[in-house]
Amino acid sequence: MKYLSLSPAIILLIISGNASASLESRLQGLAYYDTETDLTWLADANAAGVSLNWNDANQWAFELNVSGITGWRLADTLQPDASCDSLDGTSTGYNCSGSEMGNLFYNTLGNTAGEITNYGPFSNLQTFLYWSATDYPDDNNLAWYFGMDDGYQNVNDISSLKYAWAVQSGDIGAVPVPAAVWLFGSGLLGLAGFARRKQA
Repeated sequence: MKYLSLSPAIILLIISGNASASLESRLQGLAYYDTETDLTWLADANAAGVSLNWNDANQWAFELNVSGITGWRLADTLQPDASCDSLDGTSTGYNCSGSEMGNLFYNTLGNTAGEITNYGPFSNLQTFLYWSATDYPDDNNLAWYFGMDDGYQNVNDISSLKYAWAVQSGDIGAVPVPAAVWLFGSGLLGLAGFARRKQA
């Protein structure tokens, strides 16, 4: 019996593919929908092109229009988050998978604390710090960030410069079925039932 030998590169490709299997292309590859979290991420993880302070990053996401799709925002940070360390009632450190970026980093892409090895289908993903939309309630000058280089979550001064990544709640590729289509379909079913009764 012959055994199939897989190279390490192929094995890594299979693992990477499985780790991001929940990501589906939207807007012809301009965004990716995570079927597990019901979030749509912009494919370009540095569409802003520059690092921004926290207020400007939130404003950039709010004003973003991608192929007519608006309603973008920065990712949220869950507080408290039982999946990671807690300090003075706040959740900080590695393995914070309750936050939206943390879930993407650890669960969807399958990375581990300390290093990013799988970038998924995303482009221009910066191995540095990304702003969260969540501010720090005890200090208006602080907001949460997530390190896409190593998976570390913490707070920093809102005047500091970090990258911005736009996300959308829900599936932007989901097209609602108009009410007229439902009425038409139910009408056809009614006619079919009527025809069967008449034949009987």
